Amino acid sequence: MPRLNRTASSMPKRDRVREHLLGLIEAGKPGDPIPSERLLSDQLAVSRPTLRAVVDELIALGHLVRRHGRGTFIAADKITQQLVSSGATMGVPRASGFWTSRILTLNTVQAGARISRKLNVSPATDLRYISRLRLVDGVPMAIEHLHIPARLVPRLTTEELEAGELYDHLRDHHDVHVCEAVQSIEPTVVSESEAGELLVPVLSPALLIERLTYDRDGQAVEYVRSIYRGDRYRIVSRLALADTASDTTANLGHQPGIPPGDFSDRGVVATTTTGDIQ
Repeated sequence: MPRLNRTASSMPKRDRVREHLLGLIEAGKPGDPIPSERLLSDQLAVSRPTLRAVVDELIALGHLVRRHGRGTFIAADKITQQLVSSGATMGVPRASGFWTSRILTLNTVQAGARISRKLNVSPATDLRYISRLRLVDGVPMAIEHLHIPARLVPRLTTEELEAGELYDHLRDHHDVHVCEAVQSIEPTVVSESEAGELLVPVLSPALLIERLTYDRDGQAVEYVRSIYRGDRYRIVSRLALADTASDTTANLGHQPGIPPGDFSDRGVVATTTTGDIQ
């Protein structure tokens, strides 16, 4: 049986299974089968009901598809729509409300196969793993899972993670200057453990927000996976539609939220998004 690394051993069982399966999905291609339930339960040292529950969750989210009598396979890729074209700017104002944090986990783990690919480091690289509950006016709003190379923040403290802006602390105390980020947002549902922290029913709708942050040298310095409550959090974008008579970025194809053919003589040239990336 493969030896579990420190990343695996420090996670709840369902989270560990989910991370492993997501790693298989990202490394494979649509139509590839995943290992059998028996093999996965042995490899991950979890019960079959636990494994089956996570597989069912990933099927519901469109990551996997079950074909009766044949097994479970990686689903077709999701359609991805960029909000801005290459070179356009995105401003992210601070979200409303008074935001605070409570640390759930702070330790050092190995990157592992999936996250090492995102941060472009060796799977054996030490990361500072932080799980924190984000609250707005004292009400649980989100759970964030942050991964930062340990060499960049060897003295990262709980106080820094619970007070003030994280990126300010990274700049002022660790000489890490973040410059830009790539962020994806998609619907999901909360697991049993997430529901307990967010004080919502199991399988409540939520937003899965993943962010890869880069410093001014273009190096990836942070990977974040967040679960935001779907009943209390929303993201609003403002789209500036170009005048084709004076703008060369028109005719960029389908735009999010605009049916094909509408504004066909215009292009989206900029967007501002209301959200939170503290």
